[in-house]
Amino acid sequence: MMRLENAAASEALGHALAGVVGPGDIVALSGQLGAGKTSIARGLLAALGLEGEAPSPSFAIVQPYEPPETRCPVLHVDLYRLDDPEEIAELGLDDARHDSLLIVEWPERLPDSAWADALWLTLTIMPDGARALTARVPAAWKDRWPLNLPL
Repeated sequence: MMRLENAAASEALGHALAGVVGPGDIVALSGQLGAGKTSIARGLLAALGLEGEAPSPSFAIVQPYEPPETRCPVLHVDLYRLDDPEEIAELGLDDARHDSLLIVEWPERLPDSAWADALWLTLTIMPDGARALTARVPAAWKDRWPLNLPL
């Protein structure tokens, strides 16, 4: 478990992730509303070159970013409003993932069998307001996780 004291620490985690991700990678961000998923995503996108604040893709569902806006193609995905796995399949993420980095919020909406190679980060709000982060680290991430963070 990693302890993230505040939103700045969550964004710093995103910045650190930017140094080890690229097209074909999936970062799955799980946790209750307000846990800090979007803070990690925003830090990651900023470190990839996005200027300004990244909007939450809650209503768009998929927010794409392309070079030169970011150093590689990125799809920031929010599955919160989707209930049916067929709706998720219609987004075409399985095809897009080979050319883009996928940052997926609410990945628990996916079937358990989906994207076994994703780095799955789960955030839990602790009683003191800090966040506890746990990671499910697949073989594709073994040499990249844990990150060395100045938190």
